[in-house]
Amino acid sequence: MPIYEYRCGQCEKQFDATQSVHARAEDTVCPHCHAQSATRLLSASTAQIKGTRKTGFAEMKAYNMLDERMDKFAKLPPLMGKRAAPDAAPPSDPSAGGTTEH
Repeated sequence: MPIYEYRCGQCEKQFDATQSVHARAEDTVCPHCHAQSATRLLSASTAQIKGTRKTGFAEMKAYNMLDERMDKFAKLPPLMGKRAAPDAAPPSDPSAGGTTEH
């Protein structure tokens, strides 16, 4: 169960209470004056991240995968490639009236 920080509305003292997540702040009783007018405070929290869930790890992995894919795509032939130049000129047709070389 989480520990919440409260401030009493009557005596203005701060205190901590271990409560369920579903507990209402209005139902919390002050341990100093026993009033039921506590306000939940926003407190600082700390966290330690270990392993592969570090900040930026997923982005770095995605960029590495993108680089690998781009390397693979670079090896593929172009989708809309240039036509290959013909090796030799086609022979002209003598019936078309063209000149022929001998």
